[in-house]
Amino acid sequence: MSTQPATIAPNSLSASEAVEGSVIAVRGAVLDIRFASEALPAIEDALIVLPDDLAPVLAEVQAHLGATTVRALALQATAGLRRGTRVRTCGGPLATPVGEAVLGRLLDVTGEPRDDGAALPAQIERRPIHRAAPPLAAQTGATSLFSTGIKVIDLLAPLAQGGKAAMFGGAGVGKTVLVMELIHAMVERYQGISVFAGVGERSREGHEMLLDMRTSGVLGRTVLVYGQMNEPPGARWRVPFTALTIAEYFRDERRQNVLLLMDNVFRFVQAGAEVSGLLGRMPSRVGYQPTLASEVASLQERIVSVGGVSVTAIEAVYVPADDFTDPAVTAIAAHIDSMVVLSRAMAAEGMYPAIDPIASSSILLDPLVVGDEHVKVATEVRRIIEHYRELQDVISLLGIEELGADDRVLVGRARRLQRFLTQPFAVTQAFTGAPGRSVPVADTIAGCKAILAGECDTWQESSLYMIGSLDEAREKEQAAAAQDAPVHVAEPVQ
Repeated sequence: MSTQPATIAPNSLSASEAVEGSVIAVRGAVLDIRFASEALPAIEDALIVLPDDLAPVLAEVQAHLGATTVRALALQATAGLRRGTRVRTCGGPLATPVGEAVLGRLLDVTGEPRDDGAALPAQIERRPIHRAAPPLAAQTGATSLFSTGIKVIDLLAPLAQGGKAAMFGGAGVGKTVLVMELIHAMVERYQGISVFAGVGERSREGHEMLLDMRTSGVLGRTVLVYGQMNEPPGARWRVPFTALTIAEYFRDERRQNVLLLMDNVFRFVQAGAEVSGLLGRMPSRVGYQPTLASEVASLQERIVSVGGVSVTAIEAVYVPADDFTDPAVTAIAAHIDSMVVLSRAMAAEGMYPAIDPIASSSILLDPLVVGDEHVKVATEVRRIIEHYRELQDVISLLGIEELGADDRVLVGRARRLQRFLTQPFAVTQAFTGAPGRSVPVADTIAGCKAILAGECDTWQESSLYMIGSLDEAREKEQAAAAQDAPVHVAEPVQ
């Protein structure tokens, strides 16, 4: 992935009668620019800084300081910029290329290719990254299920096609792996377009994502948009809007369903906090920007379905220090339909995917949407696992023998349910050697019903660990029973 500064094409932004100015101060990524006339560019308009001996630098207006002066945020590196450098307005917000030509490409926040491939066509259509959300009357509700093949998600936190789902978890509990598996599920099951926004990602993760998509053959229907960890905060702050604009084009113009994946939305909030500090704004709670709620809303409220065509968002959200009361986490959670919470304790026990069955939830887990049987089974699974957790302290102190007979049965079923809800992923096969499993919702419900009914009470717990459907567990159990069966040797005939 190249990290060289982009060359700004003359037609890459909205054309208008340009106004010229000059840089009067450079403070890191913040530029103060004076224009000769009072025809100042609007807030969020793009500017091109044109140094004589460096590549052009894109910036975005953030504040008007006076009748002729604006404060702008650079979206690219400002090393080497000095006072007096010429600046030109672009007549509108930053615009990104859209259309079939961007499929299979890796772009940066400005829409420039970063995959060492051919340049985009000169006459490609471009759209501004700042747009109003569709009016409420034009939006359509999301009630159809987005089947993932991941048992614990489909059972306890079903996703909506055209809804917003978020994977909340601390560092190292499996958010990115889960997002990668969902991309795999999308390609396997749904003939749609995928747009991936890498917000504040490590360069290594970007390389791995690009390589995985090339080798799996799914890159042709995917657009990757990256603002990496080593880029200025302005680039990381605006990358989700670039990706969202591309997704909106396929939804509105091509009438195609789009899967929008973001990893990691917390980095978007974090970049906004950096920008807020650079612009000299007073910090709010826990040091976050005072505009936290409105910034998150400006992104999330554009992710909607219009006219029967959906944009389904799946977002990874880093939870700092595993604190789910963090203002950034609560601001993002307010916009989410399905909340998938990853647990460090479950990851430590080897229960992958490490999804907490109690904390995870979805507005779609409703009898009117998924049916009575699904809701009944999901509720009973939660109840038994919750009861097991309540008894864990007693078990740790006194041992399971001190429990009553009914509680011992429930504990055994809860442990078997936890293991049945694990499964190997296709994207981890290279590391584990176990082929991935994708399980239909009906098989997941049937397996949980069988465990709840006591059909598996005599089975070994290991037979239910890292499998697909219950039939696979039954085969493992039969094989283990055959192996443990005593061998009868015939006595010689006298």
